[in-house]
Amino acid sequence: MALYRAHVLVCGGTGCVSSGSREVLGKFREEIAIKGLDKEIMVVETGCHGMCEMGPIVVVYPEGTFYCRVDVEDVPEIVEEHLYKGRVVNRLLYTMPEAIDGIPHYSDIPFYSKQQRNALRNCGYINPDNIDEYIARDGYTAVAKALTTMTSEEVLEEVKTSGLRGRGGGGFPTGLKWSFARKAVGDKKYVICNADEGDPGAFMDRSILEGDPHSVIEGMLLGAYVMGADEGYIYCRAEYPLAIKRLLRAIDEATEYGLLGEHIMGTDFSFTLHVKEGAGAFVCGEETALMASIEGQRGMPRPRPPFPAQKGLWEKPSNINNVETWANVPLIVGKGGEWFASTGTEKSKGTKVFALTGKVKHTGLVEVPMGISLREIVFDIGGGIIDDRKFKAVQIGGPSGGCLTEEHLDLSVDYESLTSAGAIMGSGGLVVMDEDTCMVDVSKFFLEFTQRESCGKCIPCREGTKQMLLLLEKITAGRGTMEDLDHLEELAHMVKEMSLCGLGQTAPNPVLTTLRYFRDEYEAHIRDKHCPAGACGALIRYEIDPERCRKCGLCAKECPVDCIAGDRKTPYVIDQERCIKCGSCLEVCPFGAVLKK
Repeated sequence: MALYRAHVLVCGGTGCVSSGSREVLGKFREEIAIKGLDKEIMVVETGCHGMCEMGPIVVVYPEGTFYCRVDVEDVPEIVEEHLYKGRVVNRLLYTMPEAIDGIPHYSDIPFYSKQQRNALRNCGYINPDNIDEYIARDGYTAVAKALTTMTSEEVLEEVKTSGLRGRGGGGFPTGLKWSFARKAVGDKKYVICNADEGDPGAFMDRSILEGDPHSVIEGMLLGAYVMGADEGYIYCRAEYPLAIKRLLRAIDEATEYGLLGEHIMGTDFSFTLHVKEGAGAFVCGEETALMASIEGQRGMPRPRPPFPAQKGLWEKPSNINNVETWANVPLIVGKGGEWFASTGTEKSKGTKVFALTGKVKHTGLVEVPMGISLREIVFDIGGGIIDDRKFKAVQIGGPSGGCLTEEHLDLSVDYESLTSAGAIMGSGGLVVMDEDTCMVDVSKFFLEFTQRESCGKCIPCREGTKQMLLLLEKITAGRGTMEDLDHLEELAHMVKEMSLCGLGQTAPNPVLTTLRYFRDEYEAHIRDKHCPAGACGALIRYEIDPERCRKCGLCAKECPVDCIAGDRKTPYVIDQERCIKCGSCLEVCPFGAVLKK
């Protein structure tokens, strides 16, 4: 293998690709070739580094210099100064808002300092299209260890010892779940990877598949060995073309290396793996709906029992785990269950990957130890609220999760604590909200999503979420009554208790948690016809303070419907009947005379 004095890692995650990293990658190769450095410096396209809002990201090793927001025009300077003359390009280093000097090294950036990257261990470090790079980071050693030195029972015991729980949202103990499929009787068994990530703003599974597909394949190999399965499926939505492309290549490479197929590593264990592209229905995250989709049927859930471990794909015993769960398994088998269990809380072991988004300064992908507080995630890793505004809430667990308040900032992030507060771990969506966020509007937003994604099979979900949404629309329009509020809460409990599958059972969570922690906002919408956050268009009112008005007329000139009247002698006034509440007058007034109420 050739040796290089430096490696230039260019992020090839979806976020950075959308910011132009492919062009940056090509320019690096071009400039390095022009300088005659292509025998000394290797350029690698990697998976996601996590700090997506700073992309395109480029990291130069061996020192680990972290460049952010690199444009194509910046590349010749990096090549000339850093790679040719050995001088760091300071202007492209990451800079904290309060800092003067840039932070040169990846490991010194606060965004990463409290993270522990297990499932994301290879994302951003290796070329996901090259199996040799995965193997160079101990890839497939866990499978080799299991197949050559451990019985399937011993592998299962390691997974049980680790305390790993399903990262797809349910949090069911993985080892226990595997034991059900292992004990099931059948001439054929399947293991399945749920990569149907449909939460708005979530991209945890996608990033693992794009940045480290072999870790998922290796995890599935280990699971199949334990459960006696010889065939598996990765169910990935077609909206993830880069993930599917890399998965298919990884499967081809693993097959070529004898890591998939017949008699793996010369043993009696055989396993083949397929990728099934889904059409992108949120309900297909539910395992019985997912299996129906693989079988070619409409993706709809069915009542359980029988559970998939008894009668799953094509009525054969089957086991489903999500991407992050599978990606953790090679570490557990390789380093031991006790090593994995040494991180986290008593009942929630290991780490969890979150997609950190919303009104936070540093958005992106973070992996943190279980037990970390929400405050550490939002303020220490995320850098706090944009423009240093006041924190209001965090929605955790995706569209079916719950909204937690400032009083929960020191809450331990683990399955039990979140559930007791009314939220759920979910697959890992974490949306931060500031003081300008209307919590009634937020619950309406998430319910719109889950209502639209309901498959319609069971009445509580299909009709219940529809009626809830109509009530929320009525309240945010200023037409709600206190009876509507009671009806909304009653419906939410009914849908939660009577729906067939997890989508319906969790869809009311945003409504129930906002009713629990922000009921005063609902009541303000109903009793006062007022949106405290000033977010609900129907309840917003713009007025001009006659004392502050300097009679300049800028507001009237900007108004698209000519509803502001006044002149050089008379303060301007907004005709409330004709105002469309666009806010143009507020934006242009230089004297702060336009008030939003």
